[in-house]
Amino acid sequence: MLDCKVSRLPSGLTVATAKLHGADSVTVGIWTGTGGRFEDRLDCGAAHFLEHLLFKGTAARTARQISEAVEGIGGYLNASTGEESTCYYARAQAVHLPRLVDVLLDMFLEAALPPREIVRERDVIREEILMTLDQPASHVEDLLNDALWPNHPLGRPITGTVESVQAISRARLVAFRARNYRASNTVVAAAGPMDHEEFLRLVTGSPRRWRTGPRPRCRRATRHQSRPRFRLLAKETEQAHLAIGIRAFSRHDPRRSALRLLSVMLGENMSSRLFQELREKRGLAYAVSSGVSHLSDDGLLHIAAGLEPSRAPDALRLIIRELSRLRLRTVTTRELRRAKDYAIGTLLLGLEGSAAQANWVAESLLAFGRMIQPDEFVRQMRAVSATDIRDVAHALLRPSRLSLALIAPEFSRDALDSAVSRLD
Repeated sequence: MLDCKVSRLPSGLTVATAKLHGADSVTVGIWTGTGGRFEDRLDCGAAHFLEHLLFKGTAARTARQISEAVEGIGGYLNASTGEESTCYYARAQAVHLPRLVDVLLDMFLEAALPPREIVRERDVIREEILMTLDQPASHVEDLLNDALWPNHPLGRPITGTVESVQAISRARLVAFRARNYRASNTVVAAAGPMDHEEFLRLVTGSPRRWRTGPRPRCRRATRHQSRPRFRLLAKETEQAHLAIGIRAFSRHDPRRSALRLLSVMLGENMSSRLFQELREKRGLAYAVSSGVSHLSDDGLLHIAAGLEPSRAPDALRLIIRELSRLRLRTVTTRELRRAKDYAIGTLLLGLEGSAAQANWVAESLLAFGRMIQPDEFVRQMRAVSATDIRDVAHALLRPSRLSLALIAPEFSRDALDSAVSRLD
């Protein structure tokens, strides 16, 4: 049970804390409920571009002074952009809590977006995009997203493309911030040995003004898919990189716990079916894994593998066979118990630090509108039955919901089609 407190302010801002007794460090972050899927085509990459620019100076601090203010006390400062949220966070010894709050509020509310920094940062982001294109294990994920959500913001790279980033003007970045960085969709959260009222005073005592207005909205995910989708790229690589996505449930669907346990059994650890079958028994791959992600209106079961190009069809057939087995055979009590213990154990172990607790609190409030204790998720996991797993497998594991991306020197489209059809 996390020791959490939440305050909702008249502006719409949410301030939350998780008290960690006996900890030495504190993590502070500002989470705003906007990301890549809130962009239109002309803004592709704007959320990520803006994340970079908030580090580039305010009226009170230069870019160097921002980093030195945190790193100069032995702290850590960073940010990340996702599909539905963007986070700016810092960690340091608890005695430096006031400084962390001040720096983050200054960045978030007073970033100047200097034109010269925008010009310079275009080149930095261009290099980031090119780096991804040179890393097939990352690039294949962008191809998969395009297959899963064609002609939709979710199908476009969060970093944007070289062309879209080059075209985004300062005026569009300012407008994107005004539309999406609002008190109503923002959580300021901290975890560590601090008092909630003290933290609330630090946040509300700042003279900086929050932008008000309704929560921004994004396009709903497109649902129609009647047959498998493929994105295949011939490229001279040492390995073939395979990614499979199966459209699933939103984070609000009660079946999400059963889906997570199915993923654990499929490929989330070394005792999983795919790891044992592809790596341990056959030596087909060094890396093979599965995972689940959830959005406000959609979700995804994801499988990835890197392997010898000539063996990609064999690996795909084995993956499809394991998916079919989950549809046709009820999992054993022993396998289900192991999956539950793994999912619950990794959750609770992951929440031991201040960064993880701050993130849990903020994401819970942004995603669900309320503070959800880990105990609630544990109870939901414990309640999943073997029948629930089979029902989820029957609902999801079919060719009409599957998309596949592959980067390899060569491939046979017929062989891929044949392998995927065996899931039916």
